[in-house]
Amino acid sequence: MRAQNSATASTTIAVGTPAGSAARSAAGSAARSSAGTASSATASAGTAPADARGTLLALLGVVAFSLTFPSTVWGLESFGPWSLVAVRSTLAALIAGAFLLRGRVPLPERRHWAGLAVVAGGVVIGFPLLTTLALQTSTTSHAAVVVGLLPLTTAAFAAVRTGRRPSRTFWIAALAGAGVVIAFTVQQSGGALSTGDLYLFGALLVCAAGYTEGGRLARLMPGWQVIGWALVLCLPLMVPASAVALALEPAHLTAHGVIGLVWVAAGSTFFGLYVWYRGMASIGIPRASQLQLAQPLLTLVWSVLLLGESLPPAAPVAAVGVLVCIAVTQRAKG
Repeated sequence: MRAQNSATASTTIAVGTPAGSAARSAAGSAARSSAGTASSATASAGTAPADARGTLLALLGVVAFSLTFPSTVWGLESFGPWSLVAVRSTLAALIAGAFLLRGRVPLPERRHWAGLAVVAGGVVIGFPLLTTLALQTSTTSHAAVVVGLLPLTTAAFAAVRTGRRPSRTFWIAALAGAGVVIAFTVQQSGGALSTGDLYLFGALLVCAAGYTEGGRLARLMPGWQVIGWALVLCLPLMVPASAVALALEPAHLTAHGVIGLVWVAAGSTFFGLYVWYRGMASIGIPRASQLQLAQPLLTLVWSVLLLGESLPPAAPVAAVGVLVCIAVTQRAKG
């Protein structure tokens, strides 16, 4: 059809038939549907490798943490408890500072400093200090089992802090895992709690708070920067603390003592927390925290291999129960 007026030249006006419009509409809908299906498939394909990578990173963190108690016992051969904690934090902060400077990482935003202070107080100072004091009177295997309650404590902190509510199945499995750990602890200690246990329970609370806040911050900045800035934040306190502690608790260096110090500083405090926070940011705090149910069992193995402690007879039973709980929590949807 052609139309003319006095102001313009003739133009062609396309008029579609109802059948043609319907055909084009159906074709467009089909194309949009196909595109949507392809997009969903691509997203699902991308999510699975990300979850697997996050789980692997969190597991690497658990392995690194499982060596912390045996390494601390080795470190106590050369250092007192206060000097060991101060020196390990100082060394870890220097390592973190070097990485931050090399990467020319800008200072975190002001709104993140309060969260970094919680991470520093919980996982850089509080947990190392309280567990080191506990290990003066408690065996590595006993301390490892008590700290097995950390996944449940972390999940509870995360639910309150982030407002997320895991499913009922998740909580049942988490409570069952905690029940296994508590039963194991009571069986090993004869039902009596010591001063070392009080230190360990305090360590659970401060560490869970630090893990939760660190996992939240790891969604806003790379995980290694979270622990890096938390360590650097402690440096002005830890340098003078190291000098005072070493003056009051003179070091008597041994091979075990030096290896233990190096591991708790570079392995547990920096590398372990780096991969741990990256894993938590990828798969979520509750799911990552339940992987840590395996940590006391790994520590039991290290305590036998590295320290010559006897493995409790109930350990294999506890291992099976904890691994079942881990499997259930990993499948439970939040």
